[in-house]
Amino acid sequence: MFPRAGVSKKRQRTTTAASISRHSTTIANPSYSDKTLTEVSQNPHPRSPTTTNAAGDVSAAEVFFNDASTADVILRLFIDAVSPLQSTSSSPTSADSVSISDLHVYLHSSVLRRSKYFSALLSDRWICNSHPPPPPEHSSASTTTTSDEEQELFRLNLGVPPTPGSIQSHLAVLELLYTNDFATAIDSASAALDLLPVALELLFEDCVKSCVGFLEAVPWTEEEEKRVLSLIPFLSEEESKELLARVSPVGEDSCELMLEGLISSAMNNYQNTAFVKAFVAKILRDFSSKESAKRVLEKAFKTSLLTVKESLEDYSSPVFRGDHNETEALQRLNLHKASTNGKHLLWLVERMIELRVADAAVREWSEQDAFTADLQRAFRDDAWRNIVPGLPAVVLRCTCKLANAVSAGTILASKQVRRKLVEDWLPVLVVCKDNVSPISPSNKSLYLELEETFLRIISTLPMSDAQELLQRCLSFSTRNVEDCPHLVTAFNTWFRRAAQPMKPDSFFDL
Repeated sequence: MFPRAGVSKKRQRTTTAASISRHSTTIANPSYSDKTLTEVSQNPHPRSPTTTNAAGDVSAAEVFFNDASTADVILRLFIDAVSPLQSTSSSPTSADSVSISDLHVYLHSSVLRRSKYFSALLSDRWICNSHPPPPPEHSSASTTTTSDEEQELFRLNLGVPPTPGSIQSHLAVLELLYTNDFATAIDSASAALDLLPVALELLFEDCVKSCVGFLEAVPWTEEEEKRVLSLIPFLSEEESKELLARVSPVGEDSCELMLEGLISSAMNNYQNTAFVKAFVAKILRDFSSKESAKRVLEKAFKTSLLTVKESLEDYSSPVFRGDHNETEALQRLNLHKASTNGKHLLWLVERMIELRVADAAVREWSEQDAFTADLQRAFRDDAWRNIVPGLPAVVLRCTCKLANAVSAGTILASKQVRRKLVEDWLPVLVVCKDNVSPISPSNKSLYLELEETFLRIISTLPMSDAQELLQRCLSFSTRNVEDCPHLVTAFNTWFRRAAQPMKPDSFFDL
């Protein structure tokens, strides 16, 4: 045997002497010699020349595949047990198991030597040049002499797995022994995957190299990828390197790094981000690991929130440089930066709520005393109106999304978080209502929704906290009491609860 250098143990086991003995045994029934592969033998094709060996065998330039007139080897192909290299295929079809389950092919030893499998089988004949001694019983090859031409023939058996297309794949590889034109036969990933297991089994190095090279260069379907993965263990490290690089993650956090890149690109790298954000949102919804998506979104949320906070802080407390124009330009830049990142922040909040991973975002949003103070100072000025008129709405929408998720129970927030969420962001709502004029229908709807949400959250707090916060909600009232039923209901609920008996024992009598 001549095993391939660097191949895996699984690969080497396919070429042991025991395997050769099982697949290529002496043919005892002489009737097989009359059975040929008719459809191939009718149209033999000349192939590329090779050198004539020392034993005087006919060179490839003078022979044809399955040419009985010049062949010195008869190979019998028959259906046998499943080969490890073909184990991913399905059960046999009737075409393989019945109509062509036992075939004979006329071949030439000078060509077969391209396969190390056949080279090992026929090595005794090449060493002896001619007329080898009769093989012992159970030998892997035998000879006979034809009555017409007195030509020495070696009769070999090769069992093939009972899988669809197995016979055809073996025939195709045998025919490729006669040529160097692999590109014609290997013209698709499916064809390469059909031929590669046979080339590995027969240790046909040129064919293996061509199949692997083709698979490296073309796309695969999901099913083809599964077949590639099943064959990689039978390839050497060098052969499988490029295939493995294509399907092996760079590190354990590869998916998270990819998501981070997608989110960053969606927010920063495109002029019209709406379509890109919609696509990335779908990727996040379909992503298999919720924990990974949560970590990535939380990281992006903190980064965007920090940018908005720093921009508002710089706007609210500018460093005067003596040049009015320069200061004004910096103020405009800070507001634009806050507005742009505020929109990204809103998109991130929506994604986190959609995936039900916004717990950390709610806690973070409820601990923003300094940020809400900067917002109140900014919205009391007039500068933002002509620069970023949509900034108040963006900030309040983030608050409204998170507060709605809390009040609906989508996010289970602690009592402290619920209280702080209302306590810090209620003044921002009040300032926006007082300073954003005229109030557009969309903003009016937003204010009303946030008012109702804050009141629902207040109803979940202890009576003492609710008493304090409700008094700060009087700005929700209007000239017509009928226009603020949400505020009326909130106070009626508090007074109804306050009118209950104070002794806990009395509750059991209700």
